[in-house]
Amino acid sequence: MNEIISTLERQTPNAKPILYLLAPAYNESQNISQFISEWYPVVEKYDSNGLSRLVIIDDGSKDNTYEIIKNLSQNKPLLIALSKQNSGHGPTLIYGYNYAIEHGADLIFQTDSDGQTLASEFDSFWEKINDYDAVIGKRLNREDGLSRKFVEKVLCLILKVIFGVKIRDSNAPFRLMKSYLVRKYIAKLPSDFNLPNVMLTTYFMFFHENVVFQSITFRPRQAGKNSINIKKIIKIGIKAVKDFMKLRKNIMEA
Repeated sequence: MNEIISTLERQTPNAKPILYLLAPAYNESQNISQFISEWYPVVEKYDSNGLSRLVIIDDGSKDNTYEIIKNLSQNKPLLIALSKQNSGHGPTLIYGYNYAIEHGADLIFQTDSDGQTLASEFDSFWEKINDYDAVIGKRLNREDGLSRKFVEKVLCLILKVIFGVKIRDSNAPFRLMKSYLVRKYIAKLPSDFNLPNVMLTTYFMFFHENVVFQSITFRPRQAGKNSINIKKIIKIGIKAVKDFMKLRKNIMEA
């Protein structure tokens, strides 16, 4: 039996599903206003009776990112500003996913707040979600540097070796997912897991969920400095391999 109660059963027949658009933010004071101006209309367009939300989770920024979000939310009722102690991108995503689930989201969309993705490409994902349980972005032409493209290729190779899944892009921050599917797998991850999107994609493929990948544009960071450098990526990667092995063991023992 499907874990999700359909929107038709609990709302008016013509109501849209409740959409929660999630974006983590860390020191994004130079990007966040533009990000909100581009993505808030998306939530308004697909809103269901005032219940959908654009949720930005400030991960303990050292600049005034959170204050900007709070100020803008005063005139944008669908915008939610959350603030938490700094823990990194991955744990912040898990925090956001759990928040959306707990607050009744039917659909969860995740992207990042650094301006690398395009709001104009959301519509095509929405058009597909009735036929799939998740529509996940695929970055065919990454404009954020060869080193990051290389890291993603290595990551996908590791996933193939450990889990036996073939994935072109496991970590794209542009994904529309049915809430029940996220809830099904997010509880399998530790709250401090660094790469939740990678593992969600891996779980979807490993368990043959009804998922489709769609090409997206992926621009360079629009402003500000990226807090994740190659040294940090390598450190995260080493820990990730150990975590992947544990998660693989859990799957086999289940």
